[in-house]
Amino acid sequence: MTSSASSTRPAPAPTEAIRPVAQVPDKPSLEGLEERWGATWAQERTYAFDRSATREQVYSIDTPPPTVSGSLHVGHVFSYTHTDVVARFQRMRGREVFYPMGWDDNGLPTERRVQNYYGVRCDPSLPYVEDFTPPHDGGDGKSVKAADQQPISRRNFVELCQRLTAEDERQFEHLWRYLGLSVDWSQHYQTIGDRAQQVAQTAFLRNLARGEAYQAEAPGLWDVTFQTAVAQAELEARDYPGHFHKITFHTADGEGVVIETTRPELLPACVALIAHPDDERYAHLFGTTVSSPLFGVELPVLAHPLAEPDKGAGIAMCCTFGDLTDVTWWRELQLPTRSVIARDGRLLRETPDWLTTDAGRTTYAEIAGKTTFSARTAVVDALRESGDLLGEPVATQRKANFYEKGDKPLEIVTSRQWYIRNGGRETPGRDLRAELLARGDELDFHPEFMAVRYANWVGGLNGDWLISRQRFFGVAIPLWYPVTADGEIDHAHPIVPDETSLPIDPSSHVPHGFTEDQRGVPGGFVADPDIMDTWATSSLTPQIAGGWLVDSDLFSRVFPMDLRAQGQDIIRTWLFSTIVRSHLEHGALPWAHAAISGWILDPDRKKMSKSKGNVVTPLAMLEEHGSDAVRYWAASARLGTDASFDPQRPTQIKIGRRLAIKVLNASKFALSFAGDAPVRLDPDAVTEPIDRAILRGLADVVDTATGALDAYDHTQALEVTETFFWTFCDDYLELVKDRAYGREGLDPAAVASARAALSLALDTILRLFAPVLPYATEEVWSWWREGSVHRAAWPTSEVLREAAGDGDPELVAVAGTALAALRKVKSEAKVSQRTKFASAELTLDRANHDRVLAVLTDLRAAGGVAGDLTLAAGDGTAGVTVAGELLPAEPKQ
Repeated sequence: MTSSASSTRPAPAPTEAIRPVAQVPDKPSLEGLEERWGATWAQERTYAFDRSATREQVYSIDTPPPTVSGSLHVGHVFSYTHTDVVARFQRMRGREVFYPMGWDDNGLPTERRVQNYYGVRCDPSLPYVEDFTPPHDGGDGKSVKAADQQPISRRNFVELCQRLTAEDERQFEHLWRYLGLSVDWSQHYQTIGDRAQQVAQTAFLRNLARGEAYQAEAPGLWDVTFQTAVAQAELEARDYPGHFHKITFHTADGEGVVIETTRPELLPACVALIAHPDDERYAHLFGTTVSSPLFGVELPVLAHPLAEPDKGAGIAMCCTFGDLTDVTWWRELQLPTRSVIARDGRLLRETPDWLTTDAGRTTYAEIAGKTTFSARTAVVDALRESGDLLGEPVATQRKANFYEKGDKPLEIVTSRQWYIRNGGRETPGRDLRAELLARGDELDFHPEFMAVRYANWVGGLNGDWLISRQRFFGVAIPLWYPVTADGEIDHAHPIVPDETSLPIDPSSHVPHGFTEDQRGVPGGFVADPDIMDTWATSSLTPQIAGGWLVDSDLFSRVFPMDLRAQGQDIIRTWLFSTIVRSHLEHGALPWAHAAISGWILDPDRKKMSKSKGNVVTPLAMLEEHGSDAVRYWAASARLGTDASFDPQRPTQIKIGRRLAIKVLNASKFALSFAGDAPVRLDPDAVTEPIDRAILRGLADVVDTATGALDAYDHTQALEVTETFFWTFCDDYLELVKDRAYGREGLDPAAVASARAALSLALDTILRLFAPVLPYATEEVWSWWREGSVHRAAWPTSEVLREAAGDGDPELVAVAGTALAALRKVKSEAKVSQRTKFASAELTLDRANHDRVLAVLTDLRAAGGVAGDLTLAAGDGTAGVTVAGELLPAEPKQ
């Protein structure tokens, strides 16, 4: 990451001023911090973006807009915490952070939720009903079956979508605030809002004007349940039970040609038999014809390299359309179109005109209007009766394409749809695929290996981006079409609105020069009935959030953005589509960095998702353990790495809670020595070897953590900080607390050294932990500092190294080992650690003898040695041994 803004600030800045007297509570607690500090941050606008900052001073984030279709889950908490750590770090580095929040509230997930929640379904043919009251209120947690849903007008349906998403968004915002996301809540948007619609429609019209958007009537993937086209990026290949059927076609001289298929119901849609050009078994058939069983259609036998000689019989029937290979054969071999499956997933109700034999037409009449399943059964029965079925069907598991949100295999249906060029097909005059691959090379992926997923996706595209959807709640395609004098719709000459009129809904707005009474009549116009795919809007989130078209000043300060943070599963959709739109519109990447989070896995190592029903809703978890604890768990996982989560054993979250509590308690101890005077951060006062040693080690931690966060490795930054902190608490605090208390007889300079080191270390530790543990660190900061730790400067090592001088970084660990040896004697004797040694002797390896000698006074006090503590050099072996006599335990009071 590069930063033009300075990473340091003069210390202390006004917001970091030290209070005259530290106000430390008697019993620090994590309880209630989320509500208290959340309210303070909102009131004081702690995270507000300063739009007067120059682009070089700004760090802008393209925040994922979560889908508003029910509830967030623990996977969202996981990935959004990663983004927030980056935002907080960059803010402390001196950048002005543009960190908006959006809601992805249009599209199919919202429609499905509204259908179930209110018990309705959309029927665009129905009239609008004023003050409509839905028949059901899903607040009781129950959903309404599809068969029982009341049909309502499109406008009524959209109003219900807007009502429910508004409620969901309030719940989402509450959870994000509770988690501690440092979002500027004045910068938010909805993918169905007017601003988003204006951006999406303008971008589409400009794509259209440049020839990057086009309409075509072609075979495409179709979900029969949701009655909509589906893009390549939305596919899931799943196993689906089926049967292989051996079916005989017949040559003119009576030869039988056997093919194997799992879809015999597509026999009436067959247009050719195809084998590999090198397959000698069928070479004599190339250029001849065969007759299809039952339907008697003459079909050519052709060669194509995609045929697989070792699969089934080695020769396949090409139908329009059974799968994507059929589409390729149809296109490249210029075969006729004989589609028989309609949009509802049933076979056409009218007998196709290419079936000319009486037997064929009779057979088709028996399957007309049936589902593919019922038609398959009928065709197989007919083949069995005719003798063209060889043997019985053999069960198999076949791979089928599903819409990622669907439950039935997709069909391939011919329909008129809108596309945006994305390199999947040849683009006239340019190599768009190569351009988009080059954009991927420009982008800094974190982790780096995620770049391969982008390249593989772009390289494997086999079609342009289908953006039109036959749904209701979304951004309308902003076009009308002329209706000719004879009542035909002229799709080739769309009526395009002026950009200044956007956003529009062509189903209710009228194109310039027409009146409403001309809608749908000869000589008039009709609206494009479709909406844009939700990704067609979400692909423009940098432009929507950044104020493109409506706020050029803001846009110039935040675009191109610095960071896109997202999950790995939507590289092929959201990340790629955003690059496509930015490349086409702006000729640039939309951001410099892409931070890709891994998945959350359940205890069985399966990805958590709402569709699988294995998600954990996070609010109760946050309330039970505290937001800092949950954030610690999230930040413990590196980008691109999957993490398992067991709600019954939230071990890592409990560790995070223990850490946050320790931050409070250790801070209370470190601040307790100032009394009624201000806490002093005085590097010159640090004179004792152990004090210099702890600050020398901390300086190294600062440099390592800073480098890690600069490289988007929040986990390493947390690891080194946490490791140091526990050494600081378990070893250093125990070693110096007697001296810090200022026991009588101690050198005042030595006392001042301990107190100065504690204050300097605390000041740095709080800043290092602040991006991960925002509540605990803000709480401690408020005890002794003005302003917010989250607006304080990120620590640098210079002051610490100045205070450490020639401090020995190994000294703390060695002294801690010696202290542990003294305590072990007491533990093995099963006496309290308060029990005193009469005297003791430590035997150490020669390398550490002089080190421990430098901290002997602190070690004697911390180890509870009443008399002399002496050192002896060992024979070179590592470790520490103790010889000494324990005094009788003090009687309990």
